[in-house]
Amino acid sequence: MSQFDEFADPHTRLDAHALRLLAAVVDAGSITGAAESLGITQSGVSHQLDKLRRLTGDPLFVKNGRGIVPTARAVRLADEARDLLQRLQAFAHLGAFDPARWQANLTIAANDLQRDVLLPALLARLRAQAPGVNVRVLPSNVPSVDMLRSGQCDLVISPRPPEGSDIVQRRLFEDHYRVFWDPAQRSAPIGLDDYQASDHITVLYEAQRPLSLDSWMEQQGVRRRFVATVPGFGGVAAFLRHSPLLVTAPSLLGQHLLRDLASAEPPVPTPPLPMYLVWHLRHQHDEAHRWLRALLVSGHNPP
Repeated sequence: MSQFDEFADPHTRLDAHALRLLAAVVDAGSITGAAESLGITQSGVSHQLDKLRRLTGDPLFVKNGRGIVPTARAVRLADEARDLLQRLQAFAHLGAFDPARWQANLTIAANDLQRDVLLPALLARLRAQAPGVNVRVLPSNVPSVDMLRSGQCDLVISPRPPEGSDIVQRRLFEDHYRVFWDPAQRSAPIGLDDYQASDHITVLYEAQRPLSLDSWMEQQGVRRRFVATVPGFGGVAAFLRHSPLLVTAPSLLGQHLLRDLASAEPPVPTPPLPMYLVWHLRHQHDEAHRWLRALLVSGHNPP
């Protein structure tokens, strides 16, 4: 035993693992979800929570129906934990940053378009230059400020960047739209009338919030009949194949998810589709985060 152990404040025995675990349970809202996100067993999470309860003198989580909810103190402690983890990470990166020695688990929020276009190349470059870094991809749907403020993710890639005084964004590139179809089932739509008379499929990431393009076309008086709606572009191709359906989607999908389908310019001018890299202000000057952002910006494939 160290000569200091008998005088040590038990609160100093908290470590980064305990802080991360508390925040994970609050974010996930369940022991199971936290265990999955941390890659440990449920019993391991429960055991660590018991230690934290004894240390804090608070139940931290209470039953709510079939699930659990955090106590008010657990919510406050989780906020402090996230801040401390960020400061610990910054402390670890003091001095010259060496990507080859960087050990981290990065979480990036991106939908299927951004995921398939940008992230495979990013992972390949990370494996070559920073092999100690692991990447986890979360679906961003319509991204919110809270995703970045809470530490749920380190970066968001989206055409719809959330706005906030503590949120930073950078434009990565600008894409445009094309109309896609199965050439074995139909020919290209001839003009606006044929386009409007055809059956269409679209994407809806969030209820009551259509794609920007769909809202824009509605405002322009372009009427389309949507016979199917899917929660992401990853589900579009299966509906287009072997059917006469059309989809109007980002052109970059022609290099990935829709590469085996025919495409043409829409019969009406469409607005550009910018893509943004978004992060929280607390990461702005972090050397590792800056290196990561530069790697992603330099490695993206512009249309």
